[in-house]
Amino acid sequence: MIASVIQRLLSGLDRAVGVAARFGIPTEFVRFGVVGVLGFCWDTATVYTVRPFVGIYGAGVAGFLVAATANWGLNRLWTFRGRAHEAAHQQWLKFIGANAIGFIVNRGVFFTLVSVSRLCFEQPILAIAAGATAGLTFNYFLSKRFVFS
Repeated sequence: MIASVIQRLLSGLDRAVGVAARFGIPTEFVRFGVVGVLGFCWDTATVYTVRPFVGIYGAGVAGFLVAATANWGLNRLWTFRGRAHEAAHQQWLKFIGANAIGFIVNRGVFFTLVSVSRLCFEQPILAIAAGATAGLTFNYFLSKRFVFS
């Protein structure tokens, strides 16, 4: 049941991706970006949920791990679906490893902003968004080249 709901959702998103492709944007990049937006939601929800228990910095790490895992799964199922995949646990490890650079960029921006900006400390969604945007390009090219090749 859950799989059919996910498949219907992804089919609907494929139609939106088709529109972006008409403007010359590679469909894999658009899909990767859509998955990234969903990861942003998971990241934000995790940060706000666990922040009272582990503090802002622990919440930032937890948010990244939750979002990265969800993003890997959706990228495997949707973004790079036409490609051969290795065992899930091996590919997940490669995804986390390949995105370590994106993690450094993403969380570097996040931690810097929550450290220097009272607004970002009080409203971490702003720092999450800035970090996610900074890490997107790194994550896409590394994932395409080393994880889903």
